[in-house]
Amino acid sequence: MHPGAWWIWALGLGTAASRTTNPLLLALLIGTAGYVVAARRTSAPWSRSYGAFVRLGMAVLGIRLAFAVLLGSPVPGSHVLVTLPEVPLPHWAQGIRIGGRVTAEGLVFALYDGLKLATLLICVGAANALANPARLLKSLPGALYEAGVAVVVALTFAPHLIADAQRLRAARRLRGRPDRGLRGLLQVALPVLEGALERSVALAAAMDARGYGRTAAVAPAVRRTTAVLTLGGLVGVCAGTYGLLTAEGDSYGLPLLLAGLAAALGGLWLGGRRSPRTRYRPDVWGARAWLVAGSGIAVAAGLIVCAAYDPVALRTGVVPLVAPALPLWPAAAVLLGLLPAFVAPVPGQPRPARNRPPGNRPAAREPAATEEPS
Repeated sequence: MHPGAWWIWALGLGTAASRTTNPLLLALLIGTAGYVVAARRTSAPWSRSYGAFVRLGMAVLGIRLAFAVLLGSPVPGSHVLVTLPEVPLPHWAQGIRIGGRVTAEGLVFALYDGLKLATLLICVGAANALANPARLLKSLPGALYEAGVAVVVALTFAPHLIADAQRLRAARRLRGRPDRGLRGLLQVALPVLEGALERSVALAAAMDARGYGRTAAVAPAVRRTTAVLTLGGLVGVCAGTYGLLTAEGDSYGLPLLLAGLAAALGGLWLGGRRSPRTRYRPDVWGARAWLVAGSGIAVAAGLIVCAAYDPVALRTGVVPLVAPALPLWPAAAVLLGLLPAFVAPVPGQPRPARNRPPGNRPAAREPAATEEPS
């Protein structure tokens, strides 16, 4: 499976999560990502990062709720749960408060908002657990060789960090030392950070030593055209993506994204002429990759269309408080994201040892008279 297909699938789920605050749909997206990861991830070190992203999402959700309790919420509410002591602030800090009333409406609004951000993080964690970062780097266009070293350090740092943390915690448990709590965290954090960074930098140095990123001479006009197309295209991609992720950018998001992609692809094609290199066993974008990437795009497109035609179904109200309902068509669109669990290749399993025929088995050696049987 091409690693880019997993990232497109995960970004499609993340785009769908950004279009709704319905907790049932967000929970369905989390369940979809978790099921695909459980069904198709390997035993490689980067595959263990999914649990860390889930915990990070839950931490973000807890921090969002804590901020709503301590700093208040912009949503007015009539159901007061508790009244905290309010800290008096100067007149120039009007509009900001610390403490005061904590309403049920404000907490529910913070819960929905934090759950949306947690879902985005979990979708990114799913891509990290399923896509091989080394193969993803190998698939980068030749024009991006300067960013290749930074990309490999960034993509391998988190998996190495998690693998080193698990290894050091297991070693401390075997030695009878604490591996939990603040004391265990302080004693494990520094070696883990140092080891993960050293391994990532060593990989980047090995790439540089093998000639990764060597350039060829090209005309100055080609270099300038490449820079203009690449930078302009990336700015268009960023602006178009922002338009797709926000409800106000429906009109300009998709055209700007397509124009930016076309300009960026043209710039990358021109820039690849100054970075001649070959790829050993390049990843082929086959039918399975199209199905995996298409399922993520279909989920994002389905939620965008549903948000345009029926925005109330994707936005659960908090004033007044109402129980969330699961809309049928958006839920069906989210379930399309389960397709990679059935079409993606199954991770390789170790081959079972083949039994030898009885006649070909080596005979057991009889112990000599001077030997003791073991």
